[in-house]
Amino acid sequence: MKHELRITLLLLSLFVIANLIGLYVIGKFITELPYDIERPEVNKDVSYLPIFVSILVVTIIFLVLIKFRAKFLWRLWFFLSILFTLSVAFSAFINQSVAFFIALVLAFFKVIYRNLYVHNFTELFIYGGLAAIFVPIFSLFSISLLLILISIYDFIAVFKTKHMIKLAKYQAEEIKIFAGFYIPYAKKKQAILGGGDVGFPLIFTGVVLNNYNLISALIVVLFVSLALLSLMLFGKEKKFYPAMPFLTAGCFLGYLISLLI
Repeated sequence: MKHELRITLLLLSLFVIANLIGLYVIGKFITELPYDIERPEVNKDVSYLPIFVSILVVTIIFLVLIKFRAKFLWRLWFFLSILFTLSVAFSAFINQSVAFFIALVLAFFKVIYRNLYVHNFTELFIYGGLAAIFVPIFSLFSISLLLILISIYDFIAVFKTKHMIKLAKYQAEEIKIFAGFYIPYAKKKQAILGGGDVGFPLIFTGVVLNNYNLISALIVVLFVSLALLSLMLFGKEKKFYPAMPFLTAGCFLGYLISLLI
């Protein structure tokens, strides 16, 4: 088992809650985003290409920031990204102006003051705000291809180039800001689940919601959660694993099961 059982269940619970909140936010903004935000204008069937290229470019930028130890730029990037996604997510529940103010306060405590509870609480909403922006620009075909590409990339980045491990350690240990759920526990151990491992499956689930119904989306959530649980139960302690291949398999299996029900 990769982590203690109680930590495994806590991390899994955070993942599931983030998915449920995300589906609610996506459903609220499936046609129109708050703050007059415009979605990227791309062909749904090829939208995976610019998104995947953007992921590679952002990764390169992050590695350059690490090389030059540009902690201020890293924190600024995080702050603005968190403020933006939280503002969108909170607007699904409350007035836009109030949502922006709360997002601003929480972004401060997440990035500047660095409170652990604020960190994980905001992670529950961030990916819903992000997914609400991108879900409508994907077809099932394009989001499936994106998950496959990201899974291959994740495998290479963890087992071959190992730069994903470098990014994770730098975030958690150097700048103390981590994109994803972060749970430190006994004897300096830590359980982490990267933001991409939450966000990308949620986008897939959101596309299922957009094309089918809530029941189908919830079935996908169930199976992707079981895939994550399997990884944590059978993974070895202190070893890094690429989560996306497992989560992608869970997404696809959940989708196929939803078609049979």
